[in-house]
Amino acid sequence: MPHWIVEMLPTATQRYSVEIDGRKMHVMEIGAPEGQPVLMLHGNPTWGFLYRDIAAQLLDDNVRIVLPDLFGLGFSDRIKPAEHTLANHGGWIAALLDTLELQRVVFVGQDWGGAIGVLGVGQERLAGLVVLNTVLGPPREGFRPTAFHRLAQTPIISHLLFRGFGFPQVALWTAQGDRASIRGKVAHAYRYPLRGLSNNAAPLALARMVPNSMKHPSVEPLRRCADIISAFEGPSAIVWGDKDPVLGKLIRRTQRALPDAPCVRTEAGHFLQEEVPIPIADAVRDVISRLNQPA
Repeated sequence: MPHWIVEMLPTATQRYSVEIDGRKMHVMEIGAPEGQPVLMLHGNPTWGFLYRDIAAQLLDDNVRIVLPDLFGLGFSDRIKPAEHTLANHGGWIAALLDTLELQRVVFVGQDWGGAIGVLGVGQERLAGLVVLNTVLGPPREGFRPTAFHRLAQTPIISHLLFRGFGFPQVALWTAQGDRASIRGKVAHAYRYPLRGLSNNAAPLALARMVPNSMKHPSVEPLRRCADIISAFEGPSAIVWGDKDPVLGKLIRRTQRALPDAPCVRTEAGHFLQEEVPIPIADAVRDVISRLNQPA
């Protein structure tokens, strides 16, 4: 990792790799080793860097923040496009938690990180939940994929845009409420790990993980994700970016899935961690506080 990225991370950030199925998953840790485990998981096409400002807000709290990079993204090893399945990614996060021996996890998830993380943490380990812009269940019958995801399924054109031109990582700012929130070094930090054809297969593969029919292989794992959420009785919270052009309109669906979760709606976009880190950090504190209340 280049020094100019390291300089943007919170102080005392630890970096290491965990071997899973013969591959190395890059992980950053911030906070107290014996503190409350908090897993924060990114989606497509970002990496753990996305949560740096939230982690910085929690430095004085007794938390152990774990920020893995999904295989194929960030500084984790690359995998074949066909290996990018929701079931695989969930299994790899479960293996990471096994290796780190983490229990009673407070999970924070956004984009694909939401469903992947819920599957990886599972019902037994999930102690608290903070949901950002994500989807935690299967689509409804008769749904229509977004224009972005229809584009990802288009032969030739999708390869040209995603692999040749580095989409969407070259244009993350377009998904933001404040388009200045991903500019300069911050934008470069998201593009840097995906530079070159040997490194940038994951964004297209992850976009194609989004169901385009009820027969898509992601539908069944998404049903399992919904089952975990519906059975979850611990403390939860929602922080949402209403300006998200991809998932912003799904807020009501998320609220129905978590009817008791306090919800903070913001003017942020898809990568709301870059725009509203303080409300997200406050939601993490609130969930931990409720988790630790006497029964």
